[in-house]
Amino acid sequence: MDIKFNQFTALSHSLTLDIADWHIHNQSWGVFSAHGDIGSILGDLLCQQSAALFDNKLTNQPKDIEVLSGDMSISAHRIAQVSLTEQQRLLALELESDDTDFQDIVDTGTKVIELIKQALPAAGSRQTNNPEPIDALLTKLDLHSLQEQGFRELSTGETRRVMLAIAIASQPDFLVLDNPFSGLDIQHRDALSYYLSQLPIPMLLVFSREEDQPKWIDNIAIFSHGKLDRKMNKHDWEQHPVIAQITSQTQVQSELMLATMQRHRHQSHFNNPVFELKNGKVAYSDKTIFTDVNWRIDNGQHWQIKGPNGCGKSTLLGLIFGDHPQCYSNDIHIFGKKRGTGETIWEIKQHIGMVSSALHLQYRINCSATDVILSGFYDSIGLYQQASADQKAVAKDWLIMLHMIEYANTPIKQLDYSQQRLLLIARALVKQPTLLILDEPYQGLDYLGIRLVKKTLELIAKENLSQLLFVSHYHEDSIDSIDHYLTFVAKENGEGYRAVISE
Repeated sequence: MDIKFNQFTALSHSLTLDIADWHIHNQSWGVFSAHGDIGSILGDLLCQQSAALFDNKLTNQPKDIEVLSGDMSISAHRIAQVSLTEQQRLLALELESDDTDFQDIVDTGTKVIELIKQALPAAGSRQTNNPEPIDALLTKLDLHSLQEQGFRELSTGETRRVMLAIAIASQPDFLVLDNPFSGLDIQHRDALSYYLSQLPIPMLLVFSREEDQPKWIDNIAIFSHGKLDRKMNKHDWEQHPVIAQITSQTQVQSELMLATMQRHRHQSHFNNPVFELKNGKVAYSDKTIFTDVNWRIDNGQHWQIKGPNGCGKSTLLGLIFGDHPQCYSNDIHIFGKKRGTGETIWEIKQHIGMVSSALHLQYRINCSATDVILSGFYDSIGLYQQASADQKAVAKDWLIMLHMIEYANTPIKQLDYSQQRLLLIARALVKQPTLLILDEPYQGLDYLGIRLVKKTLELIAKENLSQLLFVSHYHEDSIDSIDHYLTFVAKENGEGYRAVISE
């Protein structure tokens, strides 16, 4: 298997790819990008070129990366990718076939086992020497218990494992994995790293976190703003100064973001408790998520919610935000009101900012970058009313701070995933909410974006500009000012999870 680039330049919507010389010969490479969503661009490019050469169609939608100059040769017949961008495409296809309006039950999407089977090569097509049997794939990726579930009812971490299973089932000659550990709990990250190390398929594994660099990969390619800057071995990477350089840059930028929030501060004050859930329970006809959850949030408290994939972390946050259908069947008090006693959704949401992978996937309205930020003032997906001059000025400030002012009028779908996520974070912060819900906020961000947002959140918590409700599976994401924890642990009888409160 050979992939060669020579004086190669290609253009995507948001980034120019520039590779002077790179030869991948039956090797696995780690790819680090400080700036830019290089993983999905490389994945789209390689899948697009392989499909053109060998008449394969493995991806969900046609790609639109334009080759400008130079040479690229590829001998891999079948290339598969796993990325958040690819996940968005699959979800779009799932939503197109949603039959909820024509049935008496909610359509939760194609079953996991069917998605994996659909990825298998057609009979008579070229196959690899050692295809992974589906049962073994389900076992190694811990998907047996999920195989009958619909794609749209999976948690973030579960979805990531399913996307990888789909890619492996296609029996590729080469894999492009864009931050495959993102959204996984520690146990599943360790298991996946071992599984990938044993996989007899060369791959590009793109990572935006130092801790996600696979120990079993010796070749590292460093990209910056789409340009391949340097190729090196693992030892040279560990001595490279890029990390220290970026850390110093983000400190200045995050302080500017904090200053803007302080300048536009208009936080409301509520008596204690700000939020309270008594004997909380979420269960479906065939599954209990959690029971007996008692949780109280008082003024000034910042919380981190912990637990394994599928335990109900996002579900619990959905009860607060009001997006989960069972929020009205639970005993909930928020901002001084009992939920379900006549309050409007807007009366609640105007005091809450939300960042989550679910929101990112739902934000399918192709409005401009400016309108994405402005929509935070109205808690809408898209902008449907005239923003004030002051609101527009604030949105412009955020675009300048994020170094995205040149994309002010660019439709969000033409931006890479990392840029989209930064806009959604700005959308959550723009109205200075009392509660700031952060459900895996760094997912999809490049290294610079992760450092910038983390430093900003640390300053927000320290200054008590908003109260953080934070979910992350990475110990390195811990924020110093967070000293309250809700941890989900499995119940002894195996029926869902319970919550343990600690300080």
